[in-house]
Amino acid sequence: MDEAAAKKLHDRPPADPTLDKKPWGLLLLLMAMTSIGPTTLNILVPAIPQLSRKLWAEVATLQLTVSLFLVGLAVAQLVMGPLSDRFGRRPVLLAGMALTAAASLMAIAVSTAESLIVARILQAVGASTGIVVGRAIIRDLFDKNRAASMIGLVATVMVVVPTFGPLIGGLLDTAFGWESIFLFTAVTSIAVLIWIAVTLPETRGLNVPAGAQASFWRDLRALGHSGSFAGYVLVASFGSATFFAFLGGGPHVIVTLMERSSAEYGLWFAVSSIGYMSGNFAASRLSMRHGIDTLIWWGIGVEVAGVAIAVALAMFAHHWGPVIVFVPQMIISVGNGLMLPGAISGAVSVRPQAAGTASGITGCIQMALGAAVTQYSGMLLADASSAVPMALLMVALIAICAVSFAALARRG
Repeated sequence: MDEAAAKKLHDRPPADPTLDKKPWGLLLLLMAMTSIGPTTLNILVPAIPQLSRKLWAEVATLQLTVSLFLVGLAVAQLVMGPLSDRFGRRPVLLAGMALTAAASLMAIAVSTAESLIVARILQAVGASTGIVVGRAIIRDLFDKNRAASMIGLVATVMVVVPTFGPLIGGLLDTAFGWESIFLFTAVTSIAVLIWIAVTLPETRGLNVPAGAQASFWRDLRALGHSGSFAGYVLVASFGSATFFAFLGGGPHVIVTLMERSSAEYGLWFAVSSIGYMSGNFAASRLSMRHGIDTLIWWGIGVEVAGVAIAVALAMFAHHWGPVIVFVPQMIISVGNGLMLPGAISGAVSVRPQAAGTASGITGCIQMALGAAVTQYSGMLLADASSAVPMALLMVALIAICAVSFAALARRG
């Protein structure tokens, strides 16, 4: 797709029935770009024990290669988004993929845990470009309802890919040693870099009102004063925080309180992800017909139903086993899948010339709140005797989500 074709795609009138067709070449590239971050995040986990022996470091120290990667992935979006508004989507993406590949090769040559942690943080900075710039590109090319449809399809990668990361890492570590994990991430990053260089045109400015120009400080002030932007960001952050509450407290409830194996927990967890993918798929089909605000309300409604069931089952049916946790979580995940594409699309559509900046802020806040809720949920459940505290935490999170949308985004 060249730049003229991209412009033509954007300029087609909304009534054109061909808008129902997905540009699959672009969609596959966006999925590949987005998958670099989630895959690289946890692909190293199976090799941490071997790395502990190789580098003479405590396992707890090497766990920082995962936790600080996540921090880097969140914070870097605040930088990469505005850079893509200033210099264009292509240069930032190409630089990000190149940095991820270089940091991966650097990790192979390290001799200390500290230098490995640095390499992992650099990997995260580069990988963040695929997530933050990918969302901006979608908004460059499509109006906000069509953007939600595309984001819904791309977002499935954020669920599916992390489930395969540890499997890939474990197979590579067992067959070829831990170095092969970083070689794999370097090769995949270079492959995506070449794909971007060959096929992706510069999209910045294609969906910007006439006469509008990007200016970082002006855009930042405009976003900061926008109730609509704040509402969409809070919806995306608190709506998805219900999942992170489950992520932090679920293992204690299933493995410790119910005395089930970690393998059983992993199987239930994988099955529950079907809910999120179903919601994403529904959003991709319905966003253009009903609009993003309607889908967000539907998502909030489904989440409310899910957390209500979670509270009831936790209080009165705890003897049913993992069903009381995972069945409500599947329902909540459907709501998440319906809500998030619209919330993200709404956030990056408030000021189209600052789509990269808006995407970076949204992604950073979403990840930061998710990390905080995961930690808090784990602490909250540490001494609990049932799943009730986790369910009540979810109630509070979805309540904040609903109030934020009603008070801010709709008003904007």
